[in-house]
Amino acid sequence: MSRPELQAPPEIFYNEEEARKYTRNSRIMEIQSELSHRALELLSLPEDGVPRLLLDIGCGSGLSGDTLSESGHQWIGLDISRSMLDVALENEVEGDLLLGDMGQGLGLRSGVIDGAISISAVQVYQDLIGLGHIKHRLSLAFFGSLYRCLARGARAAFQVYPENLDQRELILSSAMRAGFAGGVVVDYPNSSKKRKEYLVLTCGPPSISTSTPNGKGEDGESSSDDDSEDEDNQTVSISDRHRPKKKQKITKKGKGREWIIKKKEQMRKKGNVVPPDTKYTARKRKARF
Repeated sequence: MSRPELQAPPEIFYNEEEARKYTRNSRIMEIQSELSHRALELLSLPEDGVPRLLLDIGCGSGLSGDTLSESGHQWIGLDISRSMLDVALENEVEGDLLLGDMGQGLGLRSGVIDGAISISAVQVYQDLIGLGHIKHRLSLAFFGSLYRCLARGARAAFQVYPENLDQRELILSSAMRAGFAGGVVVDYPNSSKKRKEYLVLTCGPPSISTSTPNGKGEDGESSSDDDSEDEDNQTVSISDRHRPKKKQKITKKGKGREWIIKKKEQMRKKGNVVPPDTKYTARKRKARF
């Protein structure tokens, strides 16, 4: 089955029925939580207990926003699908929701956002690489407005899955032209199943403190191209607004059966129709039949 963005634009594909199916899928809930935790980790926010204002681009029905709320942060969600946002409102997510097209610009006040994440939303524009005006719009509208609304030194972490080097080069070069520093972080590069790519950007010119974090290896720990590097070279530096540097704590967080059952119970209390719990709930699917 082809990906949703290849079948129809998201505002058309995710109608009321598809939006509800997406939100109730336990497998999707688990994947969204895992990717959101990793994106939040790549933002390298200070661990001082102070809530930050984050932006969730392509927030959908609020699955990734739940991760931000659980981490104690406030957030604003932007999505182009009205049906997805309606489901988010029904689920009473804690973030503020905006209906809009990221390709038309974000329209937020300058310097108010402490970090931004996006799970797969940028991919919709990557699949339009053959259209020249899309490249221009990405550079000027989306990345330009994102750069303006982020605080100096703040980071953005986007989960992407480019099909080829041209797609990766398009999205990265567009971000660089808008003024960002950063690059692509690849987790589990040697695994075809677990491989994940994240575009990590810092609002500001390139420097030692804006270096791109290392990806995770097969053991879940950070890995670099040179295994002989010492531990200090595997540390993600934090430079936003002259905060002290800290070593990034890399933890492997996963959402298992108990977490999914808890979420389903919360949805039942809100009056939503939720599939019953069975022995197959949250069971990991096999790679193939």
